[in-house]
Amino acid sequence: MTNGHPYEKRDHMDYGLIGEKLPHSFSKEIHEKLGYYQYSLKELKKEELQDFILQKNFKAINVTIPYKQDVIPLLDEIDPDAQAIGAVNTVVNRDGILCGYNTDFGGMKALIESAGVLMKYKKVLILGTGGTSLTAKAVCDRMGAKEILRVSRRECEGAITYEDAYALHSDADVIINATPCGMFPNIFDCPIDIDRFPLLSGVIDVIYNPLQTQLVLSAQKRGIDAAGGLYMLVAQAVLAAEKFLGQDLDVIKLTNKIYDEIYFDKRNIVLSGMPASGKSTVGKLVADQLGRELIDTDRLIVEREGHIPTIFREKGETYFRDLETDVIKEVSAYSGKVISLGGGAVMRPENVEALRHNGAIFFIDRSPENLIPTDDRPLADKKEKILRLYKKRIDTYMSTADFIIDGDCDPEDVADSVINGE
Repeated sequence: MTNGHPYEKRDHMDYGLIGEKLPHSFSKEIHEKLGYYQYSLKELKKEELQDFILQKNFKAINVTIPYKQDVIPLLDEIDPDAQAIGAVNTVVNRDGILCGYNTDFGGMKALIESAGVLMKYKKVLILGTGGTSLTAKAVCDRMGAKEILRVSRRECEGAITYEDAYALHSDADVIINATPCGMFPNIFDCPIDIDRFPLLSGVIDVIYNPLQTQLVLSAQKRGIDAAGGLYMLVAQAVLAAEKFLGQDLDVIKLTNKIYDEIYFDKRNIVLSGMPASGKSTVGKLVADQLGRELIDTDRLIVEREGHIPTIFREKGETYFRDLETDVIKEVSAYSGKVISLGGGAVMRPENVEALRHNGAIFFIDRSPENLIPTDDRPLADKKEKILRLYKKRIDTYMSTADFIIDGDCDPEDVADSVINGE
């Protein structure tokens, strides 16, 4: 049920991306939205990198983890900015001369600016020591940071340890994650405990899958300006396309347009609401209109554990809620889905936080007098139970919703309102 993308296995490709693990990359979709060329994904093992590059059997490529530094000795020319940074993410083949560039610099600068994170006179901790961390360091320096420290799990030249970061640099203003920690499928991992940095004013995470990492969500919970890496990914792709094509593009306009499209495509539409509020019906209509898969969390529980009233009767509500949380954590890692929740799902804060990694929550607000009791809903099998449940839950439904949808209309109208975010 995950969103995979085929990757190129042939030795030749005109335009594309090389890296170690690519099946969940968004790059193919982003580049092809530009409409100038077809774009392939090619996974390479470390021992295959040199042969692929030296064959020069491509027009232009992007380079991602873990080869942004390894590719440099294999190139004929390096752009001075990329040379200074020490990392290359774009290679153009000009009549057999391989030229390396770093468009991550412009992408990261655009991400930081779009997130409203200020760097001037700030102390910045950059997590990681790979090519992306070098780019981040160069961007922070260009934007006027006062002090920039890279942080590594192990002692190494040019970096401090996480232990030193906690003990000696708890006054850091900004944290940038340039590691894979928190990336799909391990979306609940977090590279650092930001609660140990009381002065934080900004958090940037270069990870774009999930749309919001655990690090970003933790920062937002504290009211800190924070953003994930999708905007950077799109901006650097547009800048790379300029190099590929050898022509100027309207970078800001194209970046904003493609970012909005990709974000909409990848964001889960999560439907919450009372039992009998029409979530499943509306969910199917939305999924059909958008060509997405519909995931019903109650249905998944039934498939795995049996009839819900039987679970309540034999094992109790707490057991059911734990099952529900496990299912929600699983489906929260997916992207581009329509997810219909059980009526009580948003009552657990951990469920809401999990869903926010990749989704927006749409509360289908159907008036209690229009909610029909049914025998397959243990907490809503009588009218008086529904009324009590509505009063108990309404505040949580409202406070956890990104969008509140009038559920008293025809299902088709409700589905339209969800799609339009009304």
